[in-house]
Amino acid sequence: MTRIIDGKAFAAQLRETIAAEVAGLAKKPGLAVVLVGEDPASKVYVANKARQTVEVGMVSFEHRLPAQTTQSELEALVARLNADPEVHGILVQLPLPKHLNAEQVIAAISPEKDVDGLTVVNAGRLVAGLEGLVPCTPLGCILLLESLIPDMTGLNAVVIGRSHLVGKPVAQMLLQKNCTVTVAHSKTRDLPGLCRTADILVAAVGRPEMVKGEWVKPGAVVIDVGINRVAGREPGKTKLVGDVDFAAAAPVAGAITPVPGGVGPMTIACLLRNTLTAFKRLENLHN
Repeated sequence: MTRIIDGKAFAAQLRETIAAEVAGLAKKPGLAVVLVGEDPASKVYVANKARQTVEVGMVSFEHRLPAQTTQSELEALVARLNADPEVHGILVQLPLPKHLNAEQVIAAISPEKDVDGLTVVNAGRLVAGLEGLVPCTPLGCILLLESLIPDMTGLNAVVIGRSHLVGKPVAQMLLQKNCTVTVAHSKTRDLPGLCRTADILVAAVGRPEMVKGEWVKPGAVVIDVGINRVAGREPGKTKLVGDVDFAAAAPVAGAITPVPGGVGPMTIACLLRNTLTAFKRLENLHN
């Protein structure tokens, strides 16, 4: 019988573990989240981050800036947060308004406080197998996989998607787990055939229900990173679906993440984990 991977329950357990560790600290980790503009989805996400930060006993620093904020003003704020000893993690909520250069803003974040794992330094550390901060969603994927497969040595893993946010980092992390990894993308030949070779299939391409049931190797573990809003059954209603056709793939897979309730809840939990990791390193506390 297929196992439905409960990311919501796993994330709640992870937050409990983090809260227990934070409770024993003399100084509390601080997470600064910067939101520029009025993007509705970003506002909800930032509010959830702030709430969960406080719930685990950390200090939340929210910086809400108007949409007309200039590049120099935003980078000046990042510089102040880099220098603030009470701030251990910095996250600039993306997307930014179009007149701002996100790459320059991310590059301005201190790699030691880059809890989103997006700086070139942290990306390079991941590739080199060195200690660093890794992107939250890929970290969530790996933690879910580890809970199912403690030893992934020798397994075939196919990652659909080559973004800097998910595809590339999750592929590097699977390599570190001794998987044989193939990164597939829009130019890949015979994508269905390739997917059928995967013991672990990670879909992170951003196309609703692209991965069909016949693409899945029987018994494979399927991690669906996609969050796509599509039309619902009722007029004017929408629903969330993943990059995998869940109804068709679930009977074939050995285990699969649902959407919603799979990888999504892990992202903020892993942000908190990264903040705690950054805190320990900046405060010279040993794990």
